[in-house]
Amino acid sequence: MEVNGSNILWCAVQVRPRYEVLVAAGLRAKGYREFLPMYRIKRQWSDRRKEIEVPLFTGYVFCKLDAQIPWTIVSTPGVIRIVGTKKEIAAIDDKEIEAIRIAAGSGKKVQPCEYVGTGDRVRITNGPLAGVEGIVTGYTNRRLALSVSLIQSSVSVEVDDCNMVVISRAPTRLCESHRATAPRAVFASGD
Repeated sequence: MEVNGSNILWCAVQVRPRYEVLVAAGLRAKGYREFLPMYRIKRQWSDRRKEIEVPLFTGYVFCKLDAQIPWTIVSTPGVIRIVGTKKEIAAIDDKEIEAIRIAAGSGKKVQPCEYVGTGDRVRITNGPLAGVEGIVTGYTNRRLALSVSLIQSSVSVEVDDCNMVVISRAPTRLCESHRATAPRAVFASGD
């Protein structure tokens, strides 16, 4: 598979539950460029409340690899498979990975949200997220969803201080048969 004249591409590596950090470390030790975006969440135990870091995309680690030589990845403990077909690895657009990387490093509250396939696609024009494109999930708390289409997962980030420019409009109507199955946005409240 060639992507832009090169076999080097970003892919999604599906991993066993709660093995994301171990797989990322294993891939890094093998010399791969891996990406495991994390976010902070408050968890309550019976005796205490603690803030911990967990993966933004549960069950997945992103990895940049040569599509012709993927076998050392699947031999990493905790790896289930590389997302794709039996014949080829499914590539993730570099822009999607970069948008997630910028959002995760922006200092804004980033958290997972339901995959969003509908809504206006926008570009942020000012602030720490300038240049990032995503899908607006609603106007409550002005949440912007950044999606990785391949694994149908999204994360949301607050954009209340940023200016947005619409790149493309969502279809204004859904036929009745699709209305029940259309993706719904989840609005997360800020802590």
